[in-house]
Amino acid sequence: MNYNLGMVLNETILDRVIDLVSECLDPESARKLVELRADAATQQRVDELADKNTEGLLTPEEKAEYEAYVRASTFIAILQAKARARLARQPAV
Repeated sequence: MNYNLGMVLNETILDRVIDLVSECLDPESARKLVELRADAATQQRVDELADKNTEGLLTPEEKAEYEAYVRASTFIAILQAKARARLARQPAV
């Protein structure tokens, strides 16, 4: 299997799993997920790593740490988008 096909299949599987998870959210949980933000210390660390990345100054360890933050952030952003869509489908109360 080539790399691009593997990426597409993984994204499709991940999207299906996230869809299933988002369907389990009640409105309150969905709202909390949409409002979820990193704490100040975490955001400061991500910003620091992002600046060093832009300057090409990350150590291998920092690069791995930064990539983990990026992956987690992307995953959370997708979950938040699904939660927003779930809330949009809720009947008005």
